[in-house]
Amino acid sequence: MAAVGDLHCGKDSQGALQPLFARVADAADVLVLCGDLTDYGLPEEAKVLVRELAGTVKVPVLGVFGNHDYESGHADEVKTILGDAGVRILDGDFVEIGGVGFAGVKGFAGGFGDRALQSWGEPVLKRFVREAVEEALKLEAALARIQAPRRLAVLHYSPVRSTVDQEPCEVVPFLGSSRLEEPINRYGAVAAVHGHAHHGVAEGRTSTGIPVYNVALPLLRAAYGDRPPFRLLEIPIPQEAAVPAASTQ
Repeated sequence: MAAVGDLHCGKDSQGALQPLFARVADAADVLVLCGDLTDYGLPEEAKVLVRELAGTVKVPVLGVFGNHDYESGHADEVKTILGDAGVRILDGDFVEIGGVGFAGVKGFAGGFGDRALQSWGEPVLKRFVREAVEEALKLEAALARIQAPRRLAVLHYSPVRSTVDQEPCEVVPFLGSSRLEEPINRYGAVAAVHGHAHHGVAEGRTSTGIPVYNVALPLLRAAYGDRPPFRLLEIPIPQEAAVPAASTQ
């Protein structure tokens, strides 16, 4: 599985992502995109991304949206454009491919651990916290419905503090929410992947030791040097579950 986020594909990105996708096609069985697929959430940007993928990536492509993908209010149209090109955008649902169930949500902000924002005070703060709670519940529901022997969480916002630690302290609470960590632990996911934190840390773990990978493209470019900037994960599965068919819900 190859994972990368924060492509920020813009109107002028034609040709910029094809070399990356070509390396993915040579290395992986599945491509996972962890949000901020477009720069301003415009349909024109989604069409550029589709052209970058077309003719290059022949493996299944799935992902989640990030905050940038909602910027212009055209998220539904962007999702349709990507879907028509075979890119499955997850939002509280899942897809099973070859014995692995991929559960995806955007996630939300709110902070981590004892410092996480609580639902107390002004109504606007309660609505903010409710958004974080609802995203966590969507992730939980998707993970719970997976029948495949392996589960993987696909996010844009981080579920743990450790992969955003090198970001400026002022923005850390806006880069993720530890509410997302609980369902990942409860359902024993093999890993979680996210983006959003361009200057964070490439790897972390949940409180139960589940690996969490920050796959934001700017971070991977800085960390990998001459290596292709995507995270490649090998997920071992029981032989009887390694079937090519995909099921979704």
